[in-house]
Amino acid sequence: MGLQSSLAYTVFGWLPTILQDRGVTPVTAGLALSVSILCQVITAIVAPLIGGRMKDQRAVLISVMLLTLCGLAGCLYAPIQSVWLWVVILGLGQGGTFSMALTLLALRAPDADTAAELSGMAQGFGYVLAAFGPLLVGLLHDWSGGWDVVGILLGLIGLGAMIVALGAGRNQLVRQPD
Repeated sequence: MGLQSSLAYTVFGWLPTILQDRGVTPVTAGLALSVSILCQVITAIVAPLIGGRMKDQRAVLISVMLLTLCGLAGCLYAPIQSVWLWVVILGLGQGGTFSMALTLLALRAPDADTAAELSGMAQGFGYVLAAFGPLLVGLLHDWSGGWDVVGILLGLIGLGAMIVALGAGRNQLVRQPD
C-alpha cells in the first residue's frame, strides 16, 4: 500500500514538472497527467476482477507494477514525442496497483474484523510511508540537478513493491496474534 502510494503521490506531484523539464509546455504536461489519471479507471476496475478470481495474485501484482515502472521510465527517458504512450501505460499500471492493494486487504483476511484491522494498519502505516516519496524526489532532484537519480529511486520503490507483492499475493490468509 505504502510503496504504490509513494509512486502515485510522486506522479501526481512531479510528473508535470518532469515533463516540463523535458520540453513539454505546462498545459500539455498537465493534460498528460490528466490522461494518465483517467487511464487508471480501466485497470482500477479490471485488475481486481481478474485478481479476485485467482487464488494467487502475484502475477497480477507484478504485471501492474511493471506497467507502472515502464510508464515512469518512458516519461523520464524515452523520446518526448512518445510521452502519450508512456502516460497511458503509467496510468494503466497505477490504477491496477492501487485497486489490487485494496483488494488484497479483503482477500487476505479471514473475517471482517481482521480485514478492518489489516486495512487500518496498511493504510495508516502505508500513507505515512507514501508521504515521504514526493519529498525525497524533490530533495534528490535539487541535490542532483536532474531526474536520473530520481529515476533510480522510483525504480527501487517499484522493485520493493514487487518484492512485497510476492509475499502479499500468495494464497495465504493473515493470522491473528494469539
